[in-house]
Amino acid sequence: MNIEQFLDYTKQNNRIMKNVTTWKVIPPKPAVHDDFPKNADDRLIEALKKKGINRLYSHQAKAWKNIQDGKNVVIVTPTASGKTLCYNLPVLDRILQDPEARAIYLFPTKALSQDQVTELQQIVDILDEDIKTFTYDGDTPTNARKAIRKAGHIVVTNPDMLHTAILPHHTKWIKLFENLKYVVVDEIHHYRGVFGSHVANVIRRLSRICKFYGSDPQFICCSATIRNPDELAGRITGRKVDLVDNNGAPSGEKHFIFYNPPVVNWQLGIRKSSLLETKKIASALIKNGIQTIVFSRTRLSVEVLTTYLREAVKSTIGKKTDRIRGYRGGYLPKQRREIEKGLREGNVLAVVSTNALELGIDIGRLESCVICGYPGTISSTWQQAGRAGRRTGTSAIFLVATSSALDQFIINHPWYFFGENIEAGLINPDNLYILVNHIKCAAFEIPFDEGEEFGDVRIDEILEFLEDEEILHKSGNRWYWSTDKYPAEDVSLRSAAAENFVIIDITEQPRVIGEVDRFSAPMLLHEEAIYLHETKQYQVEKLDYDEKKAYVRSVDVDYYTDANLEVDVSVMNVDRETRVDAATTKYVGEVQVNAMVTLFKKIKFHTHENVGSGPVNLPEQEMHTSSYWLGLSNELMETLTPSDVQSGLQGIANLLANISPVYLMCDPRDIHSVIQVRSPFTEKPTVFLYDSYPGGIGLSGRIFEMHDDLLKTAKDVVSRCKCKSGCPSCVGPVDEVGLRGKEITLHLLRKIMG
Repeated sequence: MNIEQFLDYTKQNNRIMKNVTTWKVIPPKPAVHDDFPKNADDRLIEALKKKGINRLYSHQAKAWKNIQDGKNVVIVTPTASGKTLCYNLPVLDRILQDPEARAIYLFPTKALSQDQVTELQQIVDILDEDIKTFTYDGDTPTNARKAIRKAGHIVVTNPDMLHTAILPHHTKWIKLFENLKYVVVDEIHHYRGVFGSHVANVIRRLSRICKFYGSDPQFICCSATIRNPDELAGRITGRKVDLVDNNGAPSGEKHFIFYNPPVVNWQLGIRKSSLLETKKIASALIKNGIQTIVFSRTRLSVEVLTTYLREAVKSTIGKKTDRIRGYRGGYLPKQRREIEKGLREGNVLAVVSTNALELGIDIGRLESCVICGYPGTISSTWQQAGRAGRRTGTSAIFLVATSSALDQFIINHPWYFFGENIEAGLINPDNLYILVNHIKCAAFEIPFDEGEEFGDVRIDEILEFLEDEEILHKSGNRWYWSTDKYPAEDVSLRSAAAENFVIIDITEQPRVIGEVDRFSAPMLLHEEAIYLHETKQYQVEKLDYDEKKAYVRSVDVDYYTDANLEVDVSVMNVDRETRVDAATTKYVGEVQVNAMVTLFKKIKFHTHENVGSGPVNLPEQEMHTSSYWLGLSNELMETLTPSDVQSGLQGIANLLANISPVYLMCDPRDIHSVIQVRSPFTEKPTVFLYDSYPGGIGLSGRIFEMHDDLLKTAKDVVSRCKCKSGCPSCVGPVDEVGLRGKEITLHLLRKIMG
C-alpha cells in the first residue's frame, strides 16, 4: 500500500479508529512567489536560474531586502520551506560585490553544519567564483585550519567550536573579525534553556571581539514557529531584530492523527503502553514499505522501540536488520552519518530517534512520522512532524499519547494544540553560574575596562570577586587574566555541568561507545544497570565516578533497568513572595537540591513487569537552582489525616509539574517537583517546582507568574479524568498517591481556588 491507501485502510480499521481522538487534515498550500531584488548581483541570479530557481518564495525575497537594508532579521517558517536560501543569497551577494567580506554560520550541531554546507557549496560551484566555504569543527584536520583562518569567506561552525576554538584564539582570525559582515544563527528556537543561555553569552563575547577589531556584523537568524521568535533572537544576539514570517513555500497535504492508547484498567486509569502502540502503528507502516521516522523522548525508549520494531517486521526485512536503525545522542559521529546517508538513499526503511533528528538535517523524503509521547512543546511536535512530507505529496503523522497528564491534556484538547498557543522560548543569560564562566572566558580573550558592561550587565562586582579569587588581576583601570588555565575548555554549553561520563565497552578490546552527562549518569550507569546502545545490551561492570568512566560488557538478557531518585529541597533565598489568599502563599527564589539514586528496578521487555531490584551506592549530588513553591495553610489540612495530606500534596505536585510544560517551552524533565508535609521554611504543607539545572533558567519565575492559569488547568484535568482513584493521566498512579489521591487533590484544588 502507498501512503494514501494506508490512510484509507486506517479509516476503515475500527481497532485503530476507536482510539483516535482527532484526525486533522491540513490541506496543501500553493507557493507564493516574488522577484529577485533589483540590485542583486547578476552572477548570483544566473547561478540560481541554472539551479532551476527562477523566482523566490515571498519570505526569501523579503528577508533578502531587509538584510540589504541593514536590518538584523529572524525568519520564521515551517520545516523545509527554503530558509537556507534566506541567508545564503544575501551573504553570497555581498561577497560577490566585496570579496573581502566574511560571514560566520552557526548551527546547533556538527551534523547540521556539514549538511547545510553541502547546499551552499552547490551554488558556489555553479557561480565558479573564488568564494571559499569551509566547515570548521572538531573533525577539521589540523593542517586545514590555518588555511581556513586566513582565506575562508564563509566559516560554517557550531557554538561549541566558536566558544572553545575561535574566540579564545581570535588573534589568529584577524582577517575574519576585521571583515565580518554577517553572523547566521540557524535553528535559533533550539537555543533555549541552559544551551540558549550559554549561547547568548558566547554571542556577547563575539560582539566584544568584533568591536575590538572595528566590525559590526548583521545577524540573520532562522527559527521554527515559536511565540516570541523576535524576542528570543533579540536576547541571544543582543540586537533589535525584525521578524520575517510571510511563508511562501508550498506544502503537501498532511494528516495529523492523535492516537490515545486504550484503557486497560478504568479504575486505575491505566492505558496500554505507548511504546507497544507505537510499535503496532510503525510496524504496519514499515510492512507496507512506507519510509517512516519514529520519535521517542528518551535514549532508553529509542533502544527498546528499535528492538521491538526489528522483531515485529522480521518477516519483511529478513536478516537486513540494519534497515531499522536507532539514532540518538551518544552514538559516535560515524554511525550517525551512516544512518543519515541510509535514509537519504532509501536503504534505511525506518529510524527511531530522540529529538536529535528534529533539526533540519537532510534525511530525504519520508512519508510518515510516528511520535511516541508528546515531545513536551507544540513547537517540537511540529518540527518532528515536519520530517515527513518535507517536499510535496501526502504525509501522515501519528501522535501516540502516554498516560502522563501532559500527554492526556494535549490529546484531549486538540483546539489548544492546533490553535495559537505556541510556547515562548526562555533563556536566562544572566544566570550567575553561566555568566561568571563566560566573563572568565571573555577576560582571557580581551581585558575588561573598569565600568565596562557585558551585554547589558554591569559586572564590576563579578570582576572584583574574580580578582579576590586570583583569577584576574587589576592594573590601572583594566582587569587581566592571571592564571595559566584555559577557561573555555571547562565550560560546557550543553549542560550546566562541564563533565560527561564516557562509556567504555570492555567485552573484547576496550572501546568508547558513547557518553552521558553528569546528572544522568547515576540513573543510567550505576553498577548492574543495563545500558542499551543500537539495541545491544550492555551491563555496567564498574562506574568510576571520580574519573567519569563507566565500563560495560555486552550481555543478552530479557530486561532493562530503571532507577529511583530521592530528592530533598532547602530554601536559600526568597526573590518574590505573594499571599494569594488566606489559604495559599506563592514564592519564587533560590533553593539547594540534594538528590540520590537509591535503588534500581529490572523491567522485563514486552510485558514491562518488575522482575527484580537492587541497591545503588553512589554519592549524593547537590545543586543550587531556582524554584517556585506553594505554601498551603495548616487550616486547609485540618480535616485531613496525615496520609491524606501526603496524597493531596503529591497529587498537586504531579499535576503542576506535568502541566507547566504546556505553558513553557521546555522539556518535561526541565522541571522537577518535591513535596514537604511540613516545610522547615514555610512551616506549612508545601509543593516545590524547581528548575533542574544549576542556577535555574527562568522557568520557576514564569511558573510564579502563571500560578492562576496552572491551578485552573490542573483542576480541569482532574475533574475531566474518568479514573476512580488517580492515574498517570491526572494526579499520578494510585501506588504513588493512594486510593484517595484523586479525591483529596480535587478537594484541595477547589479550596485553594475558593
